[in-house]
Amino acid sequence: MQFQKTLITLAATALCSTAALADINIGVSLALTGPGSGLGIPMQNQFKLFPKTIAGEKVNLIVLDDGTDPGKGAANARRFVTEDKVDFIIGSCITSVAAAMSDIAAEAGTVQLAASPVGLPPGKDKWMFRLPQSNTVMGHAVVEHMKKQGVKTLGFLGYTDAYGEQWLKEITPQLEKAGIKLVGVERFARTDTSVTPQALKLVSANPDAILVVASGSGAAMPQMGIVDRGYKGKIYQTHAAASQDLMRIGGKAVEGTFVVSGPAVIAEQLPDSHPSKAVAVDFVQKYEKSMGPGTRNQFAGHAYDAEIVLEKVIPMALKTAKPGTPEFRAAIRDAMETMGRTVFSHGVMNWTKDDHWGFTLETGVMLKVVDGKFKVE
Repeated sequence: MQFQKTLITLAATALCSTAALADINIGVSLALTGPGSGLGIPMQNQFKLFPKTIAGEKVNLIVLDDGTDPGKGAANARRFVTEDKVDFIIGSCITSVAAAMSDIAAEAGTVQLAASPVGLPPGKDKWMFRLPQSNTVMGHAVVEHMKKQGVKTLGFLGYTDAYGEQWLKEITPQLEKAGIKLVGVERFARTDTSVTPQALKLVSANPDAILVVASGSGAAMPQMGIVDRGYKGKIYQTHAAASQDLMRIGGKAVEGTFVVSGPAVIAEQLPDSHPSKAVAVDFVQKYEKSMGPGTRNQFAGHAYDAEIVLEKVIPMALKTAKPGTPEFRAAIRDAMETMGRTVFSHGVMNWTKDDHWGFTLETGVMLKVVDGKFKVE
């Protein structure tokens, strides 16, 4: 009788193991609290609409809060690969947090689909792919617009972290090539509640335009500081500021602001010839049906695009291996490098073995805040 019970137990364990093997586990680390929550919460909202199955396999999303903290992001990544045995990682929406997660994902041989434009040293991004447009791509759109606006001098006011540093690094040579002189560089922390000293320095330099490099709800504060100090020139914001939070918090201070964005934020304003129009409109309609009118967000669009990625590459990977195995994780990476031209809500993606960014220079769309709404320039 004891022997029979043991056989039954072993059989049940085997069945459970087989069922678990069939599930596809995806770890998602987002800033749901802290200064980056304005980016993470919209992504979480979009992930609530994520399909329960892909290619006939059950999909489990394990969503954790990284609190906008690199240490917590790294801890989440460690849990994903050691405890949850995930097949795929998404996150973070904060550049410095995504960077902190990258070594852990790479060591585990697990694809990390970053929801922020995180830069890694050459040869270090074998397992890293990005959903957002690179700062080089978005910087191109900003600089081209500045040229048309006759901007000759520019002030820079950006985060002290990786996001601010990468924007400064990648846009500086573009400015030099365009003949635009950088006359002031000021930095501030995400947790700062005022930029008065920095604003005074930039306003005294009186550049033709100021580029603010901040994200989510935190993008309004530095602009309000500049305006409060009497600045009358043009103000530009990056794609991390392309959300309603900018207008909700900034009010009249952000009227007339130029914001670079992916096409998803202004889906209906895209020409019918734009390759992303149908996909972007689908994103907006589904998201705002769930969350309410006017709630669309650059980062929610990235979460929508993550679904497009997985629905394309998982069937490809399943031809090679089963979920829960190193072979399946490697097959996902290979599929992402070979999936070819794919239309996202944010543009046309084409990752390759040598390019894990994928978007072209034509991807960025320049918007202007008019009467509290984004309008295509």
